[in-house]
Amino acid sequence: MGRNVEIKAQVGGEAGPDPGELLATVEALADDGPHVLRQQDTFFGCAHGRLKLRRLEGDREAELIYYQRPDGLEPRESSYVLAPVGDPESLAAALTGALGVQGIVRKRRTLYRIGQTRVHLDEVEGLGSFLELEVVLAPEQSREGGFEIAGELMRRLGIPRQSLVAEAYVDLLIA
Repeated sequence: MGRNVEIKAQVGGEAGPDPGELLATVEALADDGPHVLRQQDTFFGCAHGRLKLRRLEGDREAELIYYQRPDGLEPRESSYVLAPVGDPESLAAALTGALGVQGIVRKRRTLYRIGQTRVHLDEVEGLGSFLELEVVLAPEQSREGGFEIAGELMRRLGIPRQSLVAEAYVDLLIA
């Protein structure tokens, strides 16, 4: 099972950082990117954690992603399992029948890497602009170490506390 430390913030508007300044800072710090992805995440009913089928535009394959992560404004640890899917249409039909669809999130994601952190600049359909940081933890690395990396990167990117978002995109869309 993989682990990372995540944080999410709204971009633009009254609370969030200026999108142009944020992009310039991310690009100046980035080791890799930009990679533009168009994703559709279908969330299914799940008793523990979250279960989603992620499809990339133009790709015939997909990933089934199960993860557990508490909601909250502070950086938080997420545990996840990624499973490649060769026939996403059939799997989506089976999971829809068995578990029901909780919601669908469509987004344009621009991905950068800064050290061991995946930086996502997301345009989420129906919600707006967001920044997500995912500090990918090594097996021997503590979550506290990930919290420190996320906190330092938030400071360097100028992410104010009032822009932080506690919930997953699917929860924001449902609300």
